[in-house]
Amino acid sequence: MKQSKKSVTLQDMADRLGISKVSVSKALRGHTDIGETTRQKVLALAAELGYRPNPIAQKLTAKHTRTIGLVVPKIAHHFLTRAIDAIYRAANEENYEIIMMVSEEDAALEKTHVQTLLSMRVDGLLISVTEQTRDPEIFQQVIAHNTPLVFFDRVIPGLGASCITSADEAGATLLVNCAIEKGYRHFGHIGGYQSVSIGKQRYKGFNKALSIHNISPHPDHILFGGFSRRDGYKAMSELIKQGSLPEIIFAVTYPVALGILACARENEISIPEELDLVCFGSSDYNDFISPSITGITQPAAEIGELALAHLLKLIRGDEDVSIGDIAVPVQINHAETCIHKTSSRSDLD
Repeated sequence: MKQSKKSVTLQDMADRLGISKVSVSKALRGHTDIGETTRQKVLALAAELGYRPNPIAQKLTAKHTRTIGLVVPKIAHHFLTRAIDAIYRAANEENYEIIMMVSEEDAALEKTHVQTLLSMRVDGLLISVTEQTRDPEIFQQVIAHNTPLVFFDRVIPGLGASCITSADEAGATLLVNCAIEKGYRHFGHIGGYQSVSIGKQRYKGFNKALSIHNISPHPDHILFGGFSRRDGYKAMSELIKQGSLPEIIFAVTYPVALGILACARENEISIPEELDLVCFGSSDYNDFISPSITGITQPAAEIGELALAHLLKLIRGDEDVSIGDIAVPVQINHAETCIHKTSSRSDLD
């Protein structure tokens, strides 16, 4: 097999010309320390040998690499897909490159990704943490080394890094209050891990709405787990096994709601006639499922753009930027569930 041609290095040209490697580098960059005669010799030899500069090496020797590390728990997700797209587009407009890594909801892999990105000397990090992230040590190290860091969507508050999120608590309160106004009194909640910001804040908003109206949910109707369709299916199966159901369930995410819907269908429980359903989140596919699910629409693109813009300000050291939390307002997307409480549902005492 024919061996590939070896790339020409600065040292190769330095040896040919009998000058130092540093002089060759300076000549290629047009540095004023190098005379015109020497510069022309270096340029001529570079053209003759087909020298091509190594962009990675150039970035590693520069003050800024104009690269940003992005770590997300998954990409096959409506919210994250839109947020990532917005981050890429905004970064391109600012002449920055994004290096994205996917943690697959694995906290150990997330830590490895962050370490790898730091070794690549990215100018800053955008992070949406995994559902398993418990130990913030790696992010504390990032902050301690003065690498700009911004969390978005799933965040770790209180570390000294900015957090850009949906208005999770307020959105949950808004949605549950809407259901209460339509006559519902017996609520269930299939929530996410309480160690993860979105699970904690959305459950807090759920409880806040019920408390305002002096409603106490049955403890058997409150279940916690992950944020996926599988988690929703599993939790709904557990509710059915218990032998009693609430009037309406508030699901922590749209995928969890899809799992609830799938399990209900398999068990011949009609939604919304026998059991109603709302969720935090939505999808472009919502209009194509039956019934379409009433839920909170998250401004994914806006959150992605805000997170990047905030990070770039930190990288540049802008005077008008400070570490803080930004909760972007949300709204209800009314669909075919939670229209009103029907007479076919019997109140539970």
